[in-house]
Amino acid sequence: MSYNAFILTIKKSAVNLRYFVIVFALVFYSCSKESESGENKPGKVTPAVEAVQARHGSLPLTLRLSGIVEAKNQIQIYPEISAVIVNVFVKNGDVVKKGDPLLQLRDKEFSERVKQANAGYQITLAQLKQAEAQLNEIKSELKRTEALFAQGLSSNTELEAIQSRAISAEANVELSKARVDQAKATAEERDEALSQTIIRSPITGSVGNRNAEIGMLVTANTRLFTLGQLDQVRVKVVLTDRMLGYIREGQRVEIMNENSADGMSVAQLSRISPFLNPVSHSTEAEIDLDNPGRQLKSGMFVTVDIFYGESEQATLVPLSSLYENPLTSGTGVYVTEATFDREPVVKTKSGTSLKLSDPVDFKFVPVEIIAKGRMEAGVRGVEKDKWIITLGQNLLGGEEGKARVRPVNWTWVDKLQTVQSEDLLDALVKNQQKSVTDTLTTFNRQAD
Repeated sequence: MSYNAFILTIKKSAVNLRYFVIVFALVFYSCSKESESGENKPGKVTPAVEAVQARHGSLPLTLRLSGIVEAKNQIQIYPEISAVIVNVFVKNGDVVKKGDPLLQLRDKEFSERVKQANAGYQITLAQLKQAEAQLNEIKSELKRTEALFAQGLSSNTELEAIQSRAISAEANVELSKARVDQAKATAEERDEALSQTIIRSPITGSVGNRNAEIGMLVTANTRLFTLGQLDQVRVKVVLTDRMLGYIREGQRVEIMNENSADGMSVAQLSRISPFLNPVSHSTEAEIDLDNPGRQLKSGMFVTVDIFYGESEQATLVPLSSLYENPLTSGTGVYVTEATFDREPVVKTKSGTSLKLSDPVDFKFVPVEIIAKGRMEAGVRGVEKDKWIITLGQNLLGGEEGKARVRPVNWTWVDKLQTVQSEDLLDALVKNQQKSVTDTLTTFNRQAD
């Protein structure tokens, strides 16, 4: 087999780039070791794989969901009036206190309306005084008429006429008072509209999503800013009605965030809305989380694992060890009866290198998956302490085969399952550059 054909075969069978890089290094290292020992035959290559020892225990049951981050007290700022912006006092990222001005709208029209409303209010006050004076005058006249009527010096008709005038004057006073109240309310409303030309922050928090520029005409439907407190955030996830059977408030959650120092934050499920959407039959759960470094940003998508219990006792294997056999389409693991010392690396003159065993037999064993976690699965069909392949299964690809083994521990496997492919590439280039280069040279000579 030529070198190019060999590389093409590996590329087609590699399921994941992060694993392909290590498989590539392992295979060529194995080839070089066989070449050095004289075991390598033309056209026959023994692949190299990584293997870990299966263990026994219970698997934490987790539910993985996607969450959306929101700032604490996150609100949208809209104007209450329509006007043109004449000044903007803040920009994205500014921290404001409650009551601080955010922007100013043109107030000329509103100032004129305030003047008109105040003038109307003064007019109604004057009209009220005039109506009260007329009422007092009529009341005085009514008293004189009543005195004359008691002495027989005034007729009953004259008394009734003055009484009617008094009632009308009292009604006119009440009407004037109502007009005063109405004019006062109008003036206060105009004053409130004028005050709304300066939009102030209703909370203490950070400014974002600025949508305000001088000269811009805004209406009540124009979103100007988003405000929120970023020192604490709220992560929202959607739960279906079936999830509510085992998800409870107070359960432990892990929030994965690539921007944080450790990549993960631990909290508790804070609250679950008791009202489900009648169409989707889902509800919303919230997780309150401290965010001292402000690494979680509002609107960011995060991965949320909710821990809701433990599985039954079973054999535990890494998720990376599960392999779908292309011949049978069944899921299983490659198992060997051999045992190894867990020594993942060996020191050489050229630096740190891979340490591989002599070729051993592996057999594909179908398994029943009881439960899956974030890094491992509980299965039936494999005994504990058996060595199983976690990386390089595709190089066997059948019911059984031989492979050189690099024994690793669970810590390495977990790291490998979470590390980014570009990080793996950088590490391999640094650690294996010399040995891989030498191996490629030897392999090319043999192929020729």
